[in-house]
Amino acid sequence: MHPIPASSHRAAHDHEIESLAEFDAVVAEHGSLARFRVQAVDLTGRTDVLLRLDTTGAVFLGCPMDPGAAAHVAAAGALVFPPVPGLPFDPYRAFAYTPDELFDSLAEGYEATPDARAYAWFQRTKADGDVFASMLRAIHDDAVSDALDELLVGARVVGVMGGHAMARGTAAYAGAARLGRALTRAGFTVATGGGPGAMEAANLGAYAAPFADDMLEDALRLLAKAPSFRPSVTDWARAAFEVRERWPGGGASVGIPTWFYGHEPPNAFAAHIGKYFANATREDGLLARSTAGVVFLPGAAGTVQEIFDNATPNYYESRGEPTPMVLVDDGHWTRELPAWPLLRSLARGRAMESRIALVDRIEQAAEALKRLGG
Repeated sequence: MHPIPASSHRAAHDHEIESLAEFDAVVAEHGSLARFRVQAVDLTGRTDVLLRLDTTGAVFLGCPMDPGAAAHVAAAGALVFPPVPGLPFDPYRAFAYTPDELFDSLAEGYEATPDARAYAWFQRTKADGDVFASMLRAIHDDAVSDALDELLVGARVVGVMGGHAMARGTAAYAGAARLGRALTRAGFTVATGGGPGAMEAANLGAYAAPFADDMLEDALRLLAKAPSFRPSVTDWARAAFEVRERWPGGGASVGIPTWFYGHEPPNAFAAHIGKYFANATREDGLLARSTAGVVFLPGAAGTVQEIFDNATPNYYESRGEPTPMVLVDDGHWTRELPAWPLLRSLARGRAMESRIALVDRIEQAAEALKRLGG
C-alpha cells in the first residue's frame, strides 16, 4: 500500500509511545519512562523493564502488563488505565483502523466482523445512560482524532463529499473514482466520509492511482456485480476485497466514517480509517482536516449539511484563510437542492467569494480545485 504523501514524524518534544519498537527505542535512549504516555502497547513481555525504570508521571493507556508490574509503576507515581475487557474495540487505540482490521472474519459474514460488533455494542449502549459507556466512546473518538492528526501531518488533504446512494456500475460512480485518482496523482491526499457510494468511489480512485488507467476500468466492472451494500454488506465488501487482492499495493487515502450511521459500512479502499461513534465530531474533523479544499458531489441531507458546515468557518475565517469549495452538478445544486445560490449569497463580498465554484461535470472538479487554491 503506497503511503500517504506526508511526513508523520513526531516532533522531538512528543512523549507518546505507540508501539513496542518505540517503547524499546525510548528505553534505550532515555533510560527512563518518566512523563511519557504509553498508548495501547502490549507490555506483558517488558516486566523487567517496568520494574527497574523511573515511571514518575508516566501514563499507561490500555497497556496489557503483568499485574505486579502494573502495581509497581502505579506505586512509583504512574497512572495506569488498564485495558477494558469484553469490548469489540480498543478505546485507547494508537493508530487509525485498516480495512483488514474492521472486516476481519468477513468470511463468516459481515455480522462477525469487528465493525459490525462495534456497531451492535453502540446500539446497546447509546441510550442506556451509562456514563461508563459514554466515557469509553469519548476516549475512543479522541484517540482516533489523535491518530488522524499524527497521520496527516504535512499532507495536502482534499475532502470528497457525496452520498452513499451512488451505486457501483453507474457513470456517476465511475466519475467519482476518476476524480479520486486525478487528485491522488496530483499529490493530494483524498479524504472521504469513508462509507459506500460516492465516498467509496473516491477512495477507490485513490487506490487505483499507481496503476495503469485500465486497472480502474477493470475494477469498476468487477465491483458492478455487487452494486450496493443493500441487501448484503457481505457481498458488497467481498467484491471490494476481490479488487484489492487482484491489484495489491494501491494508493493510500483516508476514510472517516461513523457508527452513528449503522446502515453505512466503511469501504475497503481507504488505507486509513478513522471511525467515530460521535457523528458531530467526525463531521467537523473531516472538514477541518481537508486543508486543501473540498469537492461536493451530488448528495442529499448529509452532503448539504457538510456544505454549510464547511462554509461557516470559511465565512468567519475561524480556521484562517478560506479553503476552496467545489460543487459538482449544476442541476443538482441549483434546482434539486439549491445550495449553490445560498452559498454564493453568503460568500458575496467576503474572502471566501474567490474560493467557491460550481462545475457541471465531475471531470472539471480537479482543475477548479487547483484554480481556487492558487
